[in-house]
Amino acid sequence: MIKCLVLHGPNLNLLGTREPEVYGKTTFDDLNRSIKETASRLGMEVRIIQSNSEGQLIDAIHDAMTWAQGIVINPGAYTHYSYAIRDAIAAARLPAIEVHVSNVHARDEWRRHSVVAPVVVGQIVGLGPRGYLMAIEAMKNLIEESHR
Repeated sequence: MIKCLVLHGPNLNLLGTREPEVYGKTTFDDLNRSIKETASRLGMEVRIIQSNSEGQLIDAIHDAMTWAQGIVINPGAYTHYSYAIRDAIAAARLPAIEVHVSNVHARDEWRRHSVVAPVVVGQIVGLGPRGYLMAIEAMKNLIEESHR
């Protein structure tokens, strides 16, 4: 069974209430339920962690090295400046997909740069919560293809 870590960064626990015109009305709990349902349908196991703390996100990435085969991560605002998270992803040597609920490229200039992008296999941005589900499926395909 393919095992995947899903990491939500800062403020993502506020989905559904935080700027719904930008991030939509899907709640954090509803999103996580959909992620679990999608993973189950695909025959995958996911562990979902949310933290507003950079260190806890890094610890989760390190821990994933012992059990996971891939990482789906929305680093939130850490996307734009956390070289520590970037380095943790690189060190983990697991395929990672970066997800953003909003289209960061159509927003503030500072949101358009990701320090994480160079160490992930791809990004899914602007497709709302559905982006996480697409990332889970893409991760399954990546892992299966790498074992052929």
